[in-house]
Amino acid sequence: MNAPYTVRPLSRRRFLRSAGALVALPLLEAFRPAFARSPEEPRRLLVVSNNLGFLPKPILPKNTGQGYALPPTLAPLEDIRSRFTFLSGVSHPDVNGGHSAENCFLTAARGPTKSGFRNQISLDQFAAEKLGPLTRFSSLNLGVNIDKANRSLSWTRDGVLLPAEDNALSLFRRMFVQGNPEEVQAQLRRIEERGSVLDSLTENTREFSSQLGAGDRSRLDQYLTSVREVEQRLQSAREWELRPKPVTAHPEPVDIADKKRIFEKLDLMLEMAELAFESDSTRIVTLMVDAFATPAFQIDASKATTEGYHGLSHHGQAEEKVRQLAEADRQQMVLFRKRVLSLAAKSESGVPLLDRTLFLFGTNMGDANTHDNTNLPVLLAGGGLKHGAHHAFKHDNNLPLSNLFVTLLQRLGVPAESFGSSTGSLNHLLV
Repeated sequence: MNAPYTVRPLSRRRFLRSAGALVALPLLEAFRPAFARSPEEPRRLLVVSNNLGFLPKPILPKNTGQGYALPPTLAPLEDIRSRFTFLSGVSHPDVNGGHSAENCFLTAARGPTKSGFRNQISLDQFAAEKLGPLTRFSSLNLGVNIDKANRSLSWTRDGVLLPAEDNALSLFRRMFVQGNPEEVQAQLRRIEERGSVLDSLTENTREFSSQLGAGDRSRLDQYLTSVREVEQRLQSAREWELRPKPVTAHPEPVDIADKKRIFEKLDLMLEMAELAFESDSTRIVTLMVDAFATPAFQIDASKATTEGYHGLSHHGQAEEKVRQLAEADRQQMVLFRKRVLSLAAKSESGVPLLDRTLFLFGTNMGDANTHDNTNLPVLLAGGGLKHGAHHAFKHDNNLPLSNLFVTLLQRLGVPAESFGSSTGSLNHLLV
């Protein structure tokens, strides 16, 4: 009998080191030929999520339809009620565990508290993958007070966290500040070096792939497919690096480092997102408000809380805590209103920017006080959809939030029939 062959083990560390060099690169989404022709009517997506949510009673309307009465939290939106839709009775099936659900808001990945859990691709990355790099940045993933190593709205197809950008000045410079020729060449060399790593990685795997079992070969083929896609994205990044950045009259922002100024930071990041859309630097932006990591904070210029956001969220119906949270919730609606009106006031080829922008403001938490991840409140504005109504679904048997995601994808121009845990779409209500 012939002795069984042996295969020299592949260094997992080497694979991870090679992949790790790519994680922070821009344009790490699926590739189409660089500078592919842009649609005549570009569509955009802005998703904002506060990971501690809102007080349920003051935000949930008691009646439905077009004539619903705005509850206290939504009161600041009275003059724009025709521009947005409110959804209740929606959630992600089997996405529970309280805070563990925060990374699943745009993925709908089931069982985040289960052993061996692995996240899935997020809505924004799925859309960017299908649409390709029509813009310099296929997507922008932003954060406010965010724990960048552990929390994100954006996740790759392989369930890998994409760190959020939480510095407004850094983001502004990425979008608008053109490097000098030496800096551009240095960036091109870095891109080429990363390409060389991928070339070496691919060659090494070919040396022993024929000796693997069928299961391992299949997994390796999937990995190499991902490598080839990254190679294509690197080529796209190289071509964008050679193209001049857009010019803006907007002054450089002054970044806000103080976590206590959470709503000022949120307002500033929303302004940067709008600027990214105006300049067509990207068409997809996500923004996580990491309330969990926020200490005692300013509600506005004259009011501050007595303790951190997380402590307030576990209010146990304590009157003062509930009062402070209610004010914080209304302040977020003030910022939502401000951005809706700003997008509506700006035009693109004679069309209000809001009509081409799907603006979703939601949360993974139905009730932070009890760690409940059902009955999520969702606001949706813009995108040329039918607005003005409250659509309520069963509070004891929620509609999958992914049904809304399918509608959003289709409005973006992605011909998706399903996403995550969807069972359909909301086209019959919104389109």
